[in-house]
Amino acid sequence: MDIFARRVVGWALSSKPDTDLVIKALDMAYEQRGKPQGLLFHSDQGAQYGSRQFHQRLWRYRIRQSMSRRGNCYDNSPMARVLKTEWVPTVGYMAAQEAQRDIRSLSDASPRLD
Repeated sequence: MDIFARRVVGWALSSKPDTDLVIKALDMAYEQRGKPQGLLFHSDQGAQYGSRQFHQRLWRYRIRQSMSRRGNCYDNSPMARVLKTEWVPTVGYMAAQEAQRDIRSLSDASPRLD
């Protein structure tokens, strides 16, 4: 999510939160935004964001990384709030295909999440 524009710019769906998942989302965001320069990528301290593969991708795109402080859930709260309260239905999804459909439609429409 582009926190400044409040738009979803890249996403991926997987049964596990691994490095491949976050790289796919980063690749989509980078391409959809036209390969911009001077970006800052903010994340929590998950292993997938600290992996060598992910750091190499950030380096290739010349993106600086910012990680939240250990144990501080508020550093990443804007993203978590939007996903949990504005995107995902309160009853959740019965199938991954439903989630994919919704996310794709939101992403394709370049929504502004106000």
